Amino acid sequence: MTFSIDLLHGIWPPLIVVAVTAALVAAATWVARRSQQGTAGLVYQLANWVLVSLGVVVVVIVLPISDETQGQILSLLGVVLTAVIALSSTTFVSNAMAGVMLHFTQPFRPGDYVRVNEQFGRVTRRSLVHTQIQTEWRDITTLPNLLLVNNPVTVMHRDGTIISAEVSIGYDVAYPEVQDALLRAGEDSGLREPFVLVQELLDHAVLYRICGFLAEMKHPLTARSNLRKKVLEQLHGSGIEIVSPAFMNQRVLDPQASVIPERPVAERQQPPGDVQAPPPEEKIFDQAEQAASLEDLRARQEQTRQAVKRERAHLKSVPDEQRAAVEERIARLEREEALLAQMIEAHNNGA
Repeated sequence: MTFSIDLLHGIWPPLIVVAVTAALVAAATWVARRSQQGTAGLVYQLANWVLVSLGVVVVVIVLPISDETQGQILSLLGVVLTAVIALSSTTFVSNAMAGVMLHFTQPFRPGDYVRVNEQFGRVTRRSLVHTQIQTEWRDITTLPNLLLVNNPVTVMHRDGTIISAEVSIGYDVAYPEVQDALLRAGEDSGLREPFVLVQELLDHAVLYRICGFLAEMKHPLTARSNLRKKVLEQLHGSGIEIVSPAFMNQRVLDPQASVIPERPVAERQQPPGDVQAPPPEEKIFDQAEQAASLEDLRARQEQTRQAVKRERAHLKSVPDEQRAAVEERIARLEREEALLAQMIEAHNNGA
């Protein structure tokens, strides 16, 4: 009985420390999920690391062991921590500092389309040491933050971007004819203010580039594909050949033969009742789309909070006859903020 009591007195302090540490981590997670950055935020990750480290040290201090043993354990932990930092300083610390830099500069957000060297995709998650993007093959690629700091990062503008397609046409076709066909292709593909550039005069052909403004950024891959389809339709429909030297060198063609489909695509009609398939981006970038939606919800929640603060400050100076209207606006904004908080919570639980 005495042994059990002594054992209980010996182990309850470490158990209390573990419970308090777990409670603090849970509280930090609860607060982070309701913040704009969420659990992917830099502050949340640093706070968790500090809480767990302090918890381990305090547990060692309150263990029912001798002072000499405690000193040895703490010394061992210090040596291990020093060795880890020394061995990983060129990677972990560098990436962590790069993560801090990206956190403050905010060059991109979850849901943005980014290109780094040969990597292209939508941002799904940002953390202290790395950033995850979902590629056009629906795979998740993890990029060290140091890579993003040391290399140019191209971010497609959320308010729209310029997309283009290139095609080489022989010198036997007058450029105004090609330009008119390419402009029609840009208009048919739904681009705004299309324009054509003579990109390069090659030895065998003229390289043209058709460009246009894409306002809706959710489906850039589909937009590029549609532009290329319309280029084929307009050029083939106008009797303009697209033949590369490699193709001509590999096949001996009759000089009078045209390398155009027997029935140009532009003449084909969509079958009645044919249901248009959803854009492939909805399947390819599903996780990135969820991250972008969550980021938008948090931004809307923060905007609503700021609007509530402004209305409450305004309420202090309005005349009595206008107070009812201002209070009604405050109540509406608070309901909207509560609804957004519920949506964010449901999104986090679903994730």
